[in-house]
Amino acid sequence: MVKLGRYNTLKVVKNVDFGAYLDGGDGVEILLPARYIGEPLHPGDEIEVFIYKDNEGRLIATTEHPYAQVGEFAFLQVNDVNRTGAFLDWGLMKQLLVPYSEQAVRLSRGMIVPVYVYVDDASQRIVASAKLDHFLGNCIPKYKVGDRVKALVYKHNERGYRAIVDNLFHGMFYESELYCPLEIGEEVTAYVNRVRDDGKIDLLLYGRKDGRVDSLAETIRERLANTQDGFIPLCDSSSPEAIREMFSCSKKDFKKAVGSLYREHLISLVEGGIKLNGK
Repeated sequence: MVKLGRYNTLKVVKNVDFGAYLDGGDGVEILLPARYIGEPLHPGDEIEVFIYKDNEGRLIATTEHPYAQVGEFAFLQVNDVNRTGAFLDWGLMKQLLVPYSEQAVRLSRGMIVPVYVYVDDASQRIVASAKLDHFLGNCIPKYKVGDRVKALVYKHNERGYRAIVDNLFHGMFYESELYCPLEIGEEVTAYVNRVRDDGKIDLLLYGRKDGRVDSLAETIRERLANTQDGFIPLCDSSSPEAIREMFSCSKKDFKKAVGSLYREHLISLVEGGIKLNGK
C-alpha cells in the first residue's frame, strides 16, 4: 500500500506515451508523467517517487522533492490566497492548501510561515496547518539527558528560541545557554538537557553544559592557526564588544575557552593577546 504524501519505491508496470504507470498495490496503477522521467524505464524497474493527488483527486507520482513530507514541519511561502484558503509553494507544481480553519493568523501572499503537513481525514487530501500546537506533544517523550535530536527553530522570545523536536515535541533553547544567535527556520542538531514534567524539552546545541565552550575553544585554536604569527589581540582585559565581534560569544565564555586552551598548553598568554604555541 502506497503512503500518500511520502516517498515510495514502486515498480514500473508499463510505459505509455505520456509517462509510465507504477504498481501502487491492490491493482492500483499510479501515473508517473513523462516530464519526470530521465533515464528510460522498463517494466519491473524500481523507482523512488513522491506520491500526492492531482486536482481531480487521482494519485500521481513525481520524482520532484517537496520541501516537506506528510508528518513534517517546514517554513513555506504563501503564493496565493482565495476563498478556500492560502496556497503555499511546496516545491511541487501543485501548491499546498492551508484552509482558513487551519490558519493561526490570516495568511497573505508573500508571508513565510511554519506549517505542519498532514492528510485530511475527511477529504483524504494533503493539506497544511499553521496551528502547530495541535501537532506537538501528543505523546510522551522518551529521551534521556544527552540524547541527540533534530530541532527546527520557529520562534524567538525574551527567554530564547522555541523549536520543534524530531517533528513531535516542543523544545526550547535558552539565551543563557547560547553563545551565538539562532536563525528562525534553521534546523540544527541539538541535545536534550532536560525533559520537563509537561513533556517540553530543554535543549542545548552541544552534548553537555559546557559543550559550547569546548566548541569555542576549537574555533579560537583554528583562528590562531590561520593567522600569520599565531596571535590574536584579545585577552582578559579586552572589551566584551571586541570579543563578540570576533567570536560571537560572551566574554565569560571566551575566558573559559582560553583557560581550557591554556591548561592544555596549546596557547600562551602574552602582552595584549594570546598566541598559539609552536607557531
